[in-house]
Amino acid sequence: MIFKLNRLFFALAACALLANGAARAAYPAHIVKIVVPFAPGGGTDVVARTLAQELAKELGVSVIIENKPGAGTIIGTQAVATAEPDGYTLLMGTFANAVNPSLYAKLPYDQHRDLAPVALIARSFSIVVVNPKSPINSIKDLIAAARAEPDKLSYGTYGTGTSAHLSGELFKHMAGVNLTTVPYKGSAPAITDLIGGQIQVMFTTVASAASLIEGGQLRALAVTSAERSAAFPNLPTVAEAGVPGYDAEAWYGLFVPARTPSDIIDRLNKAAATAVKADAFKKLSVNEGLVMVASPPSELDRYFREEEERWRKVIQDAGIKAE
Repeated sequence: MIFKLNRLFFALAACALLANGAARAAYPAHIVKIVVPFAPGGGTDVVARTLAQELAKELGVSVIIENKPGAGTIIGTQAVATAEPDGYTLLMGTFANAVNPSLYAKLPYDQHRDLAPVALIARSFSIVVVNPKSPINSIKDLIAAARAEPDKLSYGTYGTGTSAHLSGELFKHMAGVNLTTVPYKGSAPAITDLIGGQIQVMFTTVASAASLIEGGQLRALAVTSAERSAAFPNLPTVAEAGVPGYDAEAWYGLFVPARTPSDIIDRLNKAAATAVKADAFKKLSVNEGLVMVASPPSELDRYFREEEERWRKVIQDAGIKAE
């Protein structure tokens, strides 16, 4: 009798394992959601929606975007950090995720404990721009002008701790100059004042500046990436133009809640790697200044930790705190 019960127990256990494996193999079985911790319409939203469209083709289910803006991406990030670890709720992480631990005394989640990396989707750069009527025609001119008249030159940012802000702080530190920081509520009003002459320089995104550069309303001095961009081949890097070693970029990466099964993360990673090769992303590479990546999870983890460390030093040295 005992022998028969044991056989029945093992048979039931085997069936349970097979059933569980079948259920897992069915992933994804319904809609997948990507949380974007910004309002609709911005660069992160555009990248996420393009990715969702291509991921849907690879996964065979609908992939939707849920915008959860607020608190410098903290609200959206927390929503994913506390979601079920089943592969159906993803986070479009950005530069902000790497700098927030240094800007805020306390966060309601721990990036490394509560979230798991899936793929580094893309990296992007900023462009250093000035008013076309400005006597500043190069990075060396900018450095010389800042040294000649300390505190007179100002640069516009679109929020404390944004890539536009910290790119400027890194430049100040590495070039040994001082520029007065003027914060704005978005890139548009900052660029308006740059064109109007109220501020002298900006470190801004390709999307916000490209058409204005082409139309002659802004003058581009350099790109902030480590290497020249195929989209602006004639523009030097800041490092080439006078600040050796300078490199500042924004980025986009997919994360899921911690404890999401590794096979689901692998499935998402492979789908993302195929998605970024689509024609839609080729257009974004030019329009948004993106370099498509879709690296393995381990690469995103390594990259994120390096970004976290390098910007922690910049933030601490400059004494920057979240507003």
